[in-house]
Amino acid sequence: MLGMRHPFTKALYEQDGNGNVRVSHHGKVGLFTPEGRWLEGDIFEADPQLCGWVGGPKVAHHRIQRSQA
Repeated sequence: MLGMRHPFTKALYEQDGNGNVRVSHHGKVGLFTPEGRWLEGDIFEADPQLCGWVGGPKVAHHRIQRSQA
């Protein structure tokens, strides 16, 4: 999985492939929505902004044009 580490806590934030964010730290795991709401697991709090960066929608750059076929 691809993800990023939180700059302060060093927890790993990863996409779970189903639109949610998996947060792991010191052997514990929690599952969160891209808005940072807890869904399940041993970790009950996550950085909502980092959840949004990792699990949010991927938007193309505004200068990239896509042809309408």
